[in-house]
Amino acid sequence: MEALPLSSGVASNLRPSPFLPHLSPTGRSWNPRAPYSKSKKHLFVCASSSKDSTVTLLDYGAGNVRSVRNAIRYLGFNIKDVQKPEDILSANHLVFPGVGAFAAAMEVLNHNGMAEALCMYIEKDRPFLGICLGLQLLFESSEENGPVKGLSLIPGVVGRFDSSSGLRVPHIGWNAVQITKDSGILDGIEGQHVYFVHSYRVLPSDANKDWVSSTCNYGESFISSITRGNVHAVQFHPEKSGDIGLSILRRFLNTSSSKTKKLACGKASKLAKRVIACLDVRTNDKGDLVVTKGDQYDVREHRDRDEVRNLGKPVELAGQYYKDGADEVSFLNITGFRDFPLGDLPMLQVLRCTSKNVFVPLTVGGGIRDFTDGNGRHYSSLEVASEYFRSGADKISIGSDAVFTAEEYLRTGVKTGKSSLEQISRVYGNQAVVVSIDPRRVYVRSPDDAEFKTVKVTTPGPLGEEYAWYQCTVNGGREGRPIGAYELAKAVEELGAGEILLNCIDCDGQGQGFDIDLIKLISEAVTIPVIASSGAGAVEHFSEVFKKTSASAALAAGIFHRKEVPILSVKEHLLQEGIEVRT
Repeated sequence: MEALPLSSGVASNLRPSPFLPHLSPTGRSWNPRAPYSKSKKHLFVCASSSKDSTVTLLDYGAGNVRSVRNAIRYLGFNIKDVQKPEDILSANHLVFPGVGAFAAAMEVLNHNGMAEALCMYIEKDRPFLGICLGLQLLFESSEENGPVKGLSLIPGVVGRFDSSSGLRVPHIGWNAVQITKDSGILDGIEGQHVYFVHSYRVLPSDANKDWVSSTCNYGESFISSITRGNVHAVQFHPEKSGDIGLSILRRFLNTSSSKTKKLACGKASKLAKRVIACLDVRTNDKGDLVVTKGDQYDVREHRDRDEVRNLGKPVELAGQYYKDGADEVSFLNITGFRDFPLGDLPMLQVLRCTSKNVFVPLTVGGGIRDFTDGNGRHYSSLEVASEYFRSGADKISIGSDAVFTAEEYLRTGVKTGKSSLEQISRVYGNQAVVVSIDPRRVYVRSPDDAEFKTVKVTTPGPLGEEYAWYQCTVNGGREGRPIGAYELAKAVEELGAGEILLNCIDCDGQGQGFDIDLIKLISEAVTIPVIASSGAGAVEHFSEVFKKTSASAALAAGIFHRKEVPILSVKEHLLQEGIEVRT
């Protein structure tokens, strides 16, 4: 899908894809339900005379491809971007990191003659690696907003995971794969966790079994990779799968490495619970970008000069957490609600620098909304998100703007399609959109005393109240809104959110454990993954939240920054408690 252009002053580092379609606003000549069109050009597959150290990248302009670029460069290879179909045909190694919607990708490929070139290249058994959507497009069609015709190189239909039986969709996180046939690039990943993030999958069948090299189980067995000759594609993201993922890329790019000794098998067997390191980022009083941490959202020391609490530099800390085993790193620009986020160039630079050496998912949040600057230039939330994605983010987190959108949706019952949540999830997929909820407890004596969903609390309120509802807030917890966390969670799922980051102002910085009552309430109310946040102070708090709720992940900040509880200690404890984690 075409990313909307930004003004040159703001997005000088945004490199638009050179072959995105410029279609008439009155109508599109391409029919997404028809097979790809045959070009009248005479195309020939011919390997380039350039050195094997150059990798050709097919970047059609949607989502975070920077991480794939960084991983390839990290391994010592140069990159050549596809500018025209002939660049595909002359590639020595072609990598296609598909991101976004199936129909949008096919539209780009057909409009620019790339579909025919891709088919010719693959049919000639040239070295090819498709990633995520780059795997799905090889099949016959997709049910995503369809049916939509694919490249039809492999038998099979791309369908959505079935969430009717309680399966959480999207499938987000680190899961195990089962190798079904020898594939040089997959040597060593048996029993290891790799990172998936998708709502659609292809099922193995007799018709495509000769292509399938591994499967993964998530409610059902689906195809996690295919291999035939020099052609490979994976449903997971090797560029986000740490050292295991880098080894897969290395084996594809350097065929001699596939003959090296296989790594020892791990013990991964299913989707792991995630441990996420969060970095609350803001400028301090000197103008430096620092990682801070609040006490019930208050980040100032309240001593001497009342300075912003400084716990380190964001890029360095993110790199350390990656080495320590964090499954994801989340950056929250905690003053983004005040200012125009694209004016916060240091934050964009943090993403660009971090993604060079951190090969796990990166989430960024803060101020993602429509905005008009001082010159009267209007920026849509989609433009803001596009720049974050192009700078290295895999997911964006929306806070206050999602609250206002949900309030309006619950009032009118109408999905306008114009909100930041709806626009971004439509273009980049709901798996790329996290909604951050910041509630505080409001105690009541009876459920009848509140118009919102209440829960019987484990610990009574100050006046002995046995119930509470959770009031959502905006603007960094400064303003309460007339909507409960339960109602907000249900609404944003319907509007397109793919994941919920569930905070709790009452527990923030207290170190007494997560709010189990709140997390249980929300994680049982929605079918999308829920990340538990706020209150972790000991390793036991992580096992408690995973045992007592349906949370898919747990996030912490201060205890990691202050080195009170190392990430490794959390994971060792979870393993001892019988909870599967990535090691």
